Amino acid sequence: MSNLETRPTERTCTAGERPTGVELLTARDVPLGGPRAMNVRRTIPQRQRSLVGAWCFSDHYGPDDVSGSAGMQVPPHPHIGLQTVSWLFAGEILHRDSVGSLQTVRPGELNLMTAGVGISHSEESPAQGRPPMLHGVQLWTVLTEADRRSEPHFEHHGDLPVATHDGARVQVFMGALDVAGERLSSPARTYTPLVGAQLDLPAGATLELGTDPSFEYALLVDAGDAALEGETVPPAQLGYVAPGRDRLVVTAGAAPVRAVLIGGEPFTEDVVMWWNFVGRTHDDVAQARADWMAQVADDGEATPTRYADGATGRRFGQVHGYASGPLRAPALPDVRLRPRTRR
Repeated sequence: MSNLETRPTERTCTAGERPTGVELLTARDVPLGGPRAMNVRRTIPQRQRSLVGAWCFSDHYGPDDVSGSAGMQVPPHPHIGLQTVSWLFAGEILHRDSVGSLQTVRPGELNLMTAGVGISHSEESPAQGRPPMLHGVQLWTVLTEADRRSEPHFEHHGDLPVATHDGARVQVFMGALDVAGERLSSPARTYTPLVGAQLDLPAGATLELGTDPSFEYALLVDAGDAALEGETVPPAQLGYVAPGRDRLVVTAGAAPVRAVLIGGEPFTEDVVMWWNFVGRTHDDVAQARADWMAQVADDGEATPTRYADGATGRRFGQVHGYASGPLRAPALPDVRLRPRTRR
């Protein structure tokens, strides 16, 4: 999934302050596409903290019953300057993009799209034979200044490393992590030192992870009675710890825990985020919006939104096979009148 807010805020995102203990980030509910659309729980970016390493966006959704509906339907839309990381706990999502990818992702598999200078894609629940529930997270990582103008590409990884220890299970989908002396390394391409992993703990279990002291980390709890470094992290919230630790301890209380761990070296470049774009200045995202809208045509209410002639050869390209036309970009806020959120 992507950011389908109808009035997205432009944010200048920077590395935040470093607390001495566990900092709790409370999710906010965001309706994607309007009040009747799919709701997600967003933990970053927010005023309290906008980055965890290079991780700059975290949406948590479901479990949603999609058996009686069309499920997820996200029409073609653009991205720049980031990677999208699609990770499911239940269900299936079909990805299409302008570099020709067509790939279904399922639990335990990774869909990773690197936008670079510009890409467009769509996401949808398969029309036939899909599971009744949809549940997962959508994460973004920001690309460095050196990499943000790279050529767009897509990866799918269906065989990711797993370790089990004292009843707990760890699967690493990005970067690397030490579990009980075993190094788990994902084959997915990263552009900064970082890690992303799913943790599953039975009730009463304790999991000790070997960590990089140069990394900051955050634990997003999906379900269960979880604690990070002895501090409770409720479901749908995120517990953050600053760099300086060579181990992290996650525990489960009376109920089993499922959580996602993200982390990385603090990202030192300021970035500007708006809608589905990550740039360095307001002008970056304004130009990306203009380039995308030059590819979109709208002939009025009687004719659906469609691609303009020649869209395939332009900056973002064209997604083929999705049932409807591309999304129109929302209006860009005037930063001269509205101060940007900075954190």
